[in-house]
Amino acid sequence: MSEQVENWERQTLEKVALAAVTEQRRARKWSIFFKLAGLIYLFLVLFLVMGLMDHSELPSAKDHTALVSLEGVIAPDSQASADRIIEGLQAAFKAKHVKGVILRINSPGGSPVQAGQINDEIKRLKAKNPKMPLYVVVDDICASGGYYVAVAADKIFVDKASLVGSIGVLMDGFGFTGTMEKLGVDRRLMTAGENKGFLDPFSPVDPKQKEFALSMLEEIHQQFINTVKAGRGARLKETEGMFSGLIWTGARSIELGLADAYGSTESVARDVIKAEDIVDYTPRQSFADRFAKRFGAASAEAFVSSMTSTKLR
Repeated sequence: MSEQVENWERQTLEKVALAAVTEQRRARKWSIFFKLAGLIYLFLVLFLVMGLMDHSELPSAKDHTALVSLEGVIAPDSQASADRIIEGLQAAFKAKHVKGVILRINSPGGSPVQAGQINDEIKRLKAKNPKMPLYVVVDDICASGGYYVAVAADKIFVDKASLVGSIGVLMDGFGFTGTMEKLGVDRRLMTAGENKGFLDPFSPVDPKQKEFALSMLEEIHQQFINTVKAGRGARLKETEGMFSGLIWTGARSIELGLADAYGSTESVARDVIKAEDIVDYTPRQSFADRFAKRFGAASAEAFVSSMTSTKLR
């Protein structure tokens, strides 16, 4: 009898112990589940917040001035790329209750192609919406490609100390032939086509290729000059050196007809457009883009493109 009791007690203890272990495992699984769920929730909140920060402000339900900011070097995949600026301008022109658009520029220039695309889109939007004014407000600098964009506006407003102009084109690069000779490095370049190694930085400059490059730059420069003359029209007071690549203060740019008047984003919205409320339609870079660039994902491409690049600057 006592043996049966002992067996029953042993079995009962085993069942209790097994149940306790099973409950601990279940509790551990639920703990892991809730921790993972909490982490996922935090990541979702983080990306939602970053997503909201990446987008421009929501359109206003009352009359307002639309703002698009062009800041930095005008280049593909930059904050001042043609795709981003055009996206912002199109959104501004489509939005309701917009009384005028301000394109705020703070740029030293950049790609002539990107600048030309923005200039063309401004002219298209203005032709499609003739009653919608578009003004450029210059911050610190509106040079070269930045000015190429600006001349498409109805008026250009500056600060007296703003820097405006630099109507010219450059092609920059590097030459390593002397360094290679000192290091005893032999360049072995093989091409099919006598100009396939055009302006190769590791080979001596070919006079014919240099002449061709200069003629190409002159062609792009003339396109720039024609765009400025077409955009500014009779307001332009052409002087010697105006298209030489020189840059002027905002005060001097008004005298030369490169700009129209003094003004800030706030004063133009308030006094010219007559819509004091300003809504920013500038598309922002995504969190992923900023993260990648911060850790140098685009550094190699930037280095290669800088070896031989053409810029309005």
